[in-house]
Amino acid sequence: MKIKIYSTTILPVVLYGCASWSLTLRDEYRLRVFKNRVLKKRFGRKRDEETEKWRRLHNEELFDLYCSTNIIGVIKSRKMRWAGHVVYRGERRGTYRVLVGKPEGKRPVGRPRRRWKDYNKFIFKK
Repeated sequence: MKIKIYSTTILPVVLYGCASWSLTLRDEYRLRVFKNRVLKKRFGRKRDEETEKWRRLHNEELFDLYCSTNIIGVIKSRKMRWAGHVVYRGERRGTYRVLVGKPEGKRPVGRPRRRWKDYNKFIFKK
């Protein structure tokens, strides 16, 4: 029941709109930590048989209890699906032009910001 609550209520809320996110390594780390924290709260503590004390579950034990795909893998697969959908729709559509288009005008000083396209270079190889 605890797994069902997590997979039907919490996970869809967290992953809403993830196809358009530009994830950094820091964001990926935060998502993994969030997932482990939620699962630790859901499953609670475990009684150690040797010392007869209550202790928190380790990440490996959580993975054994809840064998799901990696949250980062889910996000990357949804990004691929969304990019395929945009490319399939055609070059005349606004979403395609926004996805692969180049902005005009002056650039700000400093390092350029990472774009969605930069994180998914393997999709747009020509």
